[in-house]
Amino acid sequence: MFAVVVILTMGILTGCSKDEILDTYNSAIRIGGYAQLTGNWSLEGQRKYGVDHYTGTYTANYEEFSGAEYLFGGTSIGREAGNEIEIACNLNIKDGKAKLLFQSGSDDPQILIESTGEYSELIKLPPSGNYILVEGDDFTGSIKLEIK
Repeated sequence: MFAVVVILTMGILTGCSKDEILDTYNSAIRIGGYAQLTGNWSLEGQRKYGVDHYTGTYTANYEEFSGAEYLFGGTSIGREAGNEIEIACNLNIKDGKAKLLFQSGSDDPQILIESTGEYSELIKLPPSGNYILVEGDDFTGSIKLEIK
């Protein structure tokens, strides 16, 4: 909240327009939103980003994995590439439990897939923090994920 006040005050003092202030604010929250993503060095698999941190590919083989990996997403009031993403996932559960989730703002996470199989959907991103994550509970198996 303090950062918002600082950005607005700087905008007013420097004579920035409303659009310039909003662009600066959006850039600041976007950078903060990326901090939620699991770092590449901590991932079980390989992630490659697409046009931004909301899109790309991820493939992983898990062995008794328990925890969560925040794979794609961020925080924005206006994503430059639009407010929709297309998700395609192939999940193979050999043992334990796993699920692919969509987390938006303070809403409860939405389960996209939680059993062996394929999943695809077009998801609309509200102006908020939006993340795609995988959760495992003693999960052994694999995931292949592509987001456009």
